[in-house]
Amino acid sequence: MKAIKVKEGVYWVGGIDWNLRSFHGYLTQRGTTYNAYLIIDEKITLIDTVKSYLTSEMLDRIRSVVDPSKIDYVVCNHVEMDHSGGLPEIMKIAPNAALFCSPKGETGLREHYKENWNFKPMESGTVLNLGKRNLHFILTPMVHWPDNMVVYMPEGKILFSNDAFGQHLASSERFDDEYPLDITMLEARKYYANIVLPYSKQVQKILVGITDIDIEIIADSHGIIWRKHVKEIISGYKSWASNETRKKALIVYDTMWHSTEAMALAIQDAFEQSGYVTSLLSLQYNHISDIMTEVIDSEYICIGSPTLNGRMLPTMAAFLTYLLGLAPKNRKSIVFGSYGWGPKQIEEIATTMTESGFNVVATEKIKYVPSAEDLDALRVRILGLL
Repeated sequence: MKAIKVKEGVYWVGGIDWNLRSFHGYLTQRGTTYNAYLIIDEKITLIDTVKSYLTSEMLDRIRSVVDPSKIDYVVCNHVEMDHSGGLPEIMKIAPNAALFCSPKGETGLREHYKENWNFKPMESGTVLNLGKRNLHFILTPMVHWPDNMVVYMPEGKILFSNDAFGQHLASSERFDDEYPLDITMLEARKYYANIVLPYSKQVQKILVGITDIDIEIIADSHGIIWRKHVKEIISGYKSWASNETRKKALIVYDTMWHSTEAMALAIQDAFEQSGYVTSLLSLQYNHISDIMTEVIDSEYICIGSPTLNGRMLPTMAAFLTYLLGLAPKNRKSIVFGSYGWGPKQIEEIATTMTESGFNVVATEKIKYVPSAEDLDALRVRILGLL
């Protein structure tokens, strides 16, 4: 397990989680990495750690450069345990190391680990001198926890960006010019949609704050490190954070006897006749975290479910819980479904969507099995909205 040079005196010493397939309900088909960085200067500094079970891998990488007991400073940008899980072992090996974090980071780390480490809480604008290099601290609360911060090192033009700009992606390649850019950007988009999306206003503020910073490398906490395509990923974040949509309709549904599915297909046809790009995603075959990746730039979110015991299907209830927690803004919604005795699920879904800030522009219901005439009429009604 060898360290990988990021720039002179700066090394990646993280861990690769090849087998991770679920991250808080987010499907991670490509695994992930937990990125930690070692800076060799007058004060040897470690920025972030890894999940606890990859601590030995991180320590092996550190040992390929320096004895871990010689670490003087540890920077913890984020309390969450995929970032801080290696701290207990590091602080045992280097007990005199000072631990730099945000003020709320100190609170969180004390509550998580019940240790009285040598905490050094830092405010925005604080500068820590390492010798030839300096670390500038920028607090980024709620991107995506209250304790979050990022660190900028002007001497290397490196932004240690914490969760921002990351992707869940396991790879032996470390840099964006070594790995297919389309996959990296797709995984960055999925990461934003499933983790960062609720905090877009805060992201916009941070993007303004880093506008005047000369950044050559974004050393993020997960996945590929950005060094060639920095402008592209910052541009992506600006678009996603501004809540931009395009002429696109996402149709998410589940079905019991294919009646709601037939409605979904008719609605898709109407959108396509109106020049919309469409995504038709069944909850039986698509994971909710992959569906969220399509939500991020969709103007319309169409939700379809039949009734089961007078309610929407459980799969749809689970998806709506996930969707509404991520809180996409300024989207139009069409609610639809088939029913037998009563269409209560339509009202239930529409109420939930409205209360969560979606503009429900239509509710459509068809009893039992839709006829060709029913579906034609549905197309006409949807076309009339567009």
